[in-house]
Amino acid sequence: MSENSELSNAASTLKVTGRVALCISYNGNQYFGWQSQKDDLPTVQKFVEKAISLVANEQIQVVCAGRTDKSVHSSYQVVHFETSAKRDLRSWVFGCNANLPKDISVFWAGEVDEDFHARFSASSRRYNYAIYNHPVRPSNFSTELTWCHHPLDARAMHEAAQYLVGKHDFTSFRAVGCQSKSPIRSLEFVNVRRYGNIVLLDIKGNAFLHHMVRNIAGVLMAIGSGKEQVSWCSDVLKARDRTQASVTASPYGLFLTQVDYPERFNIPKSSGAPSLIQAMINASSGQDVLNKELWDEEIWKIAYLDK
Repeated sequence: MSENSELSNAASTLKVTGRVALCISYNGNQYFGWQSQKDDLPTVQKFVEKAISLVANEQIQVVCAGRTDKSVHSSYQVVHFETSAKRDLRSWVFGCNANLPKDISVFWAGEVDEDFHARFSASSRRYNYAIYNHPVRPSNFSTELTWCHHPLDARAMHEAAQYLVGKHDFTSFRAVGCQSKSPIRSLEFVNVRRYGNIVLLDIKGNAFLHHMVRNIAGVLMAIGSGKEQVSWCSDVLKARDRTQASVTASPYGLFLTQVDYPERFNIPKSSGAPSLIQAMINASSGQDVLNKELWDEEIWKIAYLDK
C-alpha cells in the first residue's frame, strides 16, 4: 500500500466531533429554498439537518454559507454544526447521503476550529446563471437553465456588466423585502460569455443581497435582447431605486458555485462551476463564440420571420 493510500485511509477513519463542516450540492427545484420554514414546507436545510441528526443520533442544527431561494441550486454549499457524536469522515459523508434525497448530496466532511463559521468566515461567494437562448424551450435540464427565446447579445451583456464591478450601492438590485442592513456590496468580477445556445453569467463578490444576482440577470437580459442600451445598466445602478430596474429573472439556472475561506480553515476549494456547466465550457474549448456561430439558424428564422 502506498504512503498516500495509508494517509487517506487514516484520514477517513479519524473520529471527528465538536464543530464539523460539510460541503453539499443540491438541485433546488423541489424545495422552497434553503432555510427551514415554520409551515413545514420542504427545504434543503430541513432534509440536511434530519440526515445529520440520524448519523449523530442527536438533534443537529446547521449554519450555511449562503441561503438560496426556492428552485435555486448549489454545487458548493458549506455548512457547519456542533455535535458531541464521534464519527469518522466516511460516516459523516456516506451516512448523511444514505439518509438524504437523491437531489441533495454531501461530498466532503471535516473537523474545523471553533472560530470557523460557515457564513461569517467566508470571504467571497460566486454564482453562475445559465441561460438557454433558443426559440424553443428546453426539454432537457429545464430546471437547471433559464429559457430566453429572444436572441441575446452576450458581448453587450458583458460590456454592461462591467459597470457593476467594484464597491457600489446595489439598492436597485435588491429585493423589496431584503433584510440586509446595508446595500453596499463589492463585486470582484461579472462576466458574460456565450457557449453555443447557452449564455453564462459568472459573478463573484464578498456577499449578495436578496435576489441580487437574479435582478442583475434581468437587467443584463434586457440589454442583451436589445430592449435597453448598454449604458442603462449604469443608469439603474446610479438610481438606487428597485423600480428602475428590469424584472427579477427566473430562479432556474442559478447556482451557488463557490465559497472562499481563509486557508487556515482547510476547507476544500471549489471547482467553480457545476459539472454540467464545466462540460459545456469544455465542449466549446473554453472559447467565446459569435452570436450566430452555433445557433440553429433555421429555427431562429422560423421564430422571427414575421417579427
